[in-house]
Amino acid sequence: MKELKVLITAAGSPSAPGLIKCLKNNGEREISVIGADMSADATIRQMVDRVYRVSAVTSATYVDELMTICKSERVDVLIPGISQELLKLQERVGDFERIGTKVSISKGDGLAIANSKARLYEFMKCEGFETPNFLIVHSLSEFEEGCKKIGYPNNPICIKMTEESGSRGVRIIDPAKSRFDVFAGEKPNSFFTTYADMVSILSEAREFPELMVMDYLPGEEYSVDLLAENGETLYICGRESNRIIASIPQEATLSYNEEAYRISKDIVKALKLDGNVDLDFKFDKNGRPKLMEINPRLAATLSVIAAGGMNLLYLRIKQLLNEKMPTVNVNYGVKLKRRYHELFCDETGHEIKF
Repeated sequence: MKELKVLITAAGSPSAPGLIKCLKNNGEREISVIGADMSADATIRQMVDRVYRVSAVTSATYVDELMTICKSERVDVLIPGISQELLKLQERVGDFERIGTKVSISKGDGLAIANSKARLYEFMKCEGFETPNFLIVHSLSEFEEGCKKIGYPNNPICIKMTEESGSRGVRIIDPAKSRFDVFAGEKPNSFFTTYADMVSILSEAREFPELMVMDYLPGEEYSVDLLAENGETLYICGRESNRIIASIPQEATLSYNEEAYRISKDIVKALKLDGNVDLDFKFDKNGRPKLMEINPRLAATLSVIAAGGMNLLYLRIKQLLNEKMPTVNVNYGVKLKRRYHELFCDETGHEIKF
């Protein structure tokens, strides 16, 4: 089959090795992987065929820099790796196509809705989808009033910044936990905090962020990853997140949940999403899955699904190239366990093999 060049952004992220493995171990063809990252870390070169340093995604030149790489390298497919770049790239899809590069990104207005926690929940509420109780607040006084309306101090609550990702701006306020309980009983990466500390933190904001105040769901996390075509789900697989650090599962197990699959297919159809979509759930006190957010892009843990027989990243590339799509079966029960793997280089950036 035709050899391909694929550009993947955020190539220095913790999840990049697994995604690169999905591209390389596709079973059909050779793929040259080109990485783009804002870091100049020389060890990235050990994972990809070529790496380019680019500006931060917030830079006005970011998309043009990616386009320059795609043009000079004759990239076949561009795979975005971070939420913040999605809308910028969506605006320029036509420019990339004119230089022969397919961009793995959803078409239409559904992308902007899915990429915002607040807009997603407002859309779900309007369309009759079930959500946890939630309020969107824009000031400290609205936050304090919103906490009471959602149930604090009788019940724990969850707060989220609406435009952040990777678990940034997420906290749980549990009235049963004192500040000493949080200090002495929770790990440093815990989401738990106290109401008093949260009020103090928010009062220091130069500009108050848009926040969601919502029911706290006590169950475990569960994710559904799928590949869609104009809202229709082509492939789907679920996974339990058995242990998580910094929003990335360190242990995961492929598992089937009929209700989560149904919700995922219905919301993706309503939003008419395309391509790779990651839907994050938590179980409520009755064991039912509740949709927390959608990442309309690659998930950090697609490698375990590929190991289970469904390489959603490579299937997306075949979809973009209009190739025949295969029948795929998932081996449920496959487990992932992440362990550290070191890469070494000298002060000049040359690889040290050890």
